[in-house]
Amino acid sequence: MPLDKKELLERDAKRNIGEELLQAVRDIKAGRAGRVSDVEVSPLASARLKIGLSQNEFAKMLGVSLRTLQEWEQGRRNPSGAAKSLISIAIKNPEALKELLAA
Repeated sequence: MPLDKKELLERDAKRNIGEELLQAVRDIKAGRAGRVSDVEVSPLASARLKIGLSQNEFAKMLGVSLRTLQEWEQGRRNPSGAAKSLISIAIKNPEALKELLAA
C-alpha cells in the first residue's frame, strides 16, 4: 500500500541523506556501484512491468498523465475512481488487462 504524505514525511525524517550519499561514494570507489540493494517496487509498478508496458504506455491506457502515474507508483498520490478499478485488475490479473487492451 502506498504511503500517505504523513508516512512519507516520517520515513524521510529518519533518513540521513548525507550518510547515504557518502556510502554511495564509498561503494563506487570500492567497485560495488552496480550492486542493487533493497529496492522497493510498488505493486502498481510491478503490475505494469508484468504487462510489459512503459510508464508512458500504462498512463495512456489508464487515461492519466505520465506524471500522475509516476506520483502513484512513488506513493505520493493515490488513484481514485475508474483508475483504481483498472489498477486493481492490473495488479490481480495483468494478463486480463493486456487482453482487454488488445481487443
